[in-house]
Amino acid sequence: MDDVFDEWSAYAKRKELLARDVDLDKLWVGSRLKIMAITGIRRCGKTSVLMLLYQDLLKKGKKAGFVSLEDSRLNDPKTLNSLIKWFGDEGYLILDEVTSAKDWEGWLSRNHEMLKGKLGLIVSSSRSNLVVPNKPLRGRILSYEMYPLSFSEFLSFRGVKVEKTTAGVGRIEKQLEEYLLFGGFPEAVLLDDKTEKVKLLNSYFKDIIGLDVAEIAQENISLVDVFARYIVESPYFSASKCLHSFKSMGYKIAKQSLLRLERCSQEGYLFFFVPIFSLSIKDRAQYPRKSYLGDTGFAYSISGKIDKGRNFENTVFLHLKRILLPNHELNYWKNKEGQEVDFIIRQGKKIEAIYQVTYDLDNESTKNREVGGLVACAHEFNQKHGMIITKDVEKNETIKGVTIRFMPLWKFLLASWTAPLKLDR
Repeated sequence: MDDVFDEWSAYAKRKELLARDVDLDKLWVGSRLKIMAITGIRRCGKTSVLMLLYQDLLKKGKKAGFVSLEDSRLNDPKTLNSLIKWFGDEGYLILDEVTSAKDWEGWLSRNHEMLKGKLGLIVSSSRSNLVVPNKPLRGRILSYEMYPLSFSEFLSFRGVKVEKTTAGVGRIEKQLEEYLLFGGFPEAVLLDDKTEKVKLLNSYFKDIIGLDVAEIAQENISLVDVFARYIVESPYFSASKCLHSFKSMGYKIAKQSLLRLERCSQEGYLFFFVPIFSLSIKDRAQYPRKSYLGDTGFAYSISGKIDKGRNFENTVFLHLKRILLPNHELNYWKNKEGQEVDFIIRQGKKIEAIYQVTYDLDNESTKNREVGGLVACAHEFNQKHGMIITKDVEKNETIKGVTIRFMPLWKFLLASWTAPLKLDR
């Protein structure tokens, strides 16, 4: 096995990679006290970040090793123990896709406890069970969730500089159209041919269904594929409506199985499901969840349709997920009159910010609906500020005591705030 370990470290050392917006120092410094875990959707760039970290540690003169545990040659139950014999018990050991190894939870727990302060363990996984681990690892892990490229990273990968001249904004808007349509998976971003982008995204979709969702759910891959394609075309998810759809196609499946697929597809980062805001547990369970894709590129590559409004909203969702603080949660809001807000950010019961997302405000009825929903939500929660993210409108407007900041999507995505809570500035 030592030869395989040496091979991976040598490969990671020489690999040329583009930088990501990740604080590498936080990862290795944090591993002195806790196991550092990077999680996120398959192919979003976790491996590249670990390799960049490995290279950075070597440049700093630190002892480090890198191994990918998805390597089929490392399926022996003794693989993890062999790593310590190969690497030693001091330095920084970086393990990609650690959940592929046998007894990974017990091994991480034991070695973290026995070698704390000596051996820094930095691991990754395409599954979110590292974020909320089982009992052996509780309190021992610090997690960092990664997503496909942010828009600023996308521009960097494409070699586009941010220039706020008229021509510069035009270039940014053109790049945004591609980002909305084909998403932010690094390999797809670096491809020029659009047909090749679609092929690559389709292969990712199948891999995530088979290697993550179906395996976690222990369901037939073809059944998970039907479920996933249903979600791609459904802005809301209701298990009852989904069950009706499956039965109309001749599938025999229980409602509990669909709820399990919902949970497992979220654990594999393929989809996210956002519940309605309500203090009633019954309402949260009964109302449909809003569904979002782990990358906007799947919408076009799987359905062949271009829904600019939904892509807009999905892009805002992923951006909010990237920058939200750990103690904040996302919900949507809807009142008895049917008025709705796309996103509210809350800390416990306290509402911190309100966001509405709409592609086009040219239509007067659309504007009235979006503004009316935001104002009604703001009044209910005694908020004086809100934001409407649009294609190209930029202004401030006070309506019924609520100051609304209209902002173009590209500017929202490139804003420098670390948490989207100060809408009044």
